[in-house]
Amino acid sequence: MGELPDRRARKKAQTRELIRSVARRLFDEHGFDAVTIADIAGQADVAVQTVFNHFATKEELFFDGRTPWVDAPAEAVRRREPSVAPLTALRAHLVRSVSELVGSLRCPDRRRYIATLEASDALRTHERELVHESEQLLRQALLEAWATDDSAPADPEAAAPLIAAVWVAASRSLVVGQRPQLTGGTDPDLIAAAAMHMADRVLRELEVSTLAVPGVSGPSKPSDPAPRTDTGWPQTVRRVD
Repeated sequence: MGELPDRRARKKAQTRELIRSVARRLFDEHGFDAVTIADIAGQADVAVQTVFNHFATKEELFFDGRTPWVDAPAEAVRRREPSVAPLTALRAHLVRSVSELVGSLRCPDRRRYIATLEASDALRTHERELVHESEQLLRQALLEAWATDDSAPADPEAAAPLIAAVWVAASRSLVVGQRPQLTGGTDPDLIAAAAMHMADRVLRELEVSTLAVPGVSGPSKPSDPAPRTDTGWPQTVRRVD
């Protein structure tokens, strides 16, 4: 009895992967805006409606499987060890994420993905919508964490959306700001290391500033904060104003 549903599920997954792989090839070859759903369906030998059964929009198809950074900040807060303060867990995750996303541009497939994204207004708009979604998920995760955590700010309802917006924006700016250097041929490993250093310095400053607000528990304050007389901007990284 269970074999038929399993077979259908496998067939559905195979069709979805076929559509996605065909779409990515066409996007790489012709650009996102020039490719239609009908083009993708024809190349994949499926009906147009079959494509829409798997992907609601062409933008969703492009980004499918490529945006773990949307959910990851919230999950880092939720899955932290009990002894780790929410913002400390968030900082560690974002620093690592910045390094990984910048360093991933050593891969040709990733460079093609970024080139296609940057060439399309529709994709850049959708990317901004995904950033906003990430902020909203993080906001909710922080509120949940602070409900039972001694490091909660005095006014979590006000702090959560502000922290989510600023921290996500800071990390995304560090990633996006390095794209021109990487497409210009700069060593991805060097840029990734510098971006990670910058992310750690900036986010430590934000964490210290948050914990300095009255009503926040002192023991959760991170050790070894960046000196306030040092901007923390590495010389090898382009600063985005």
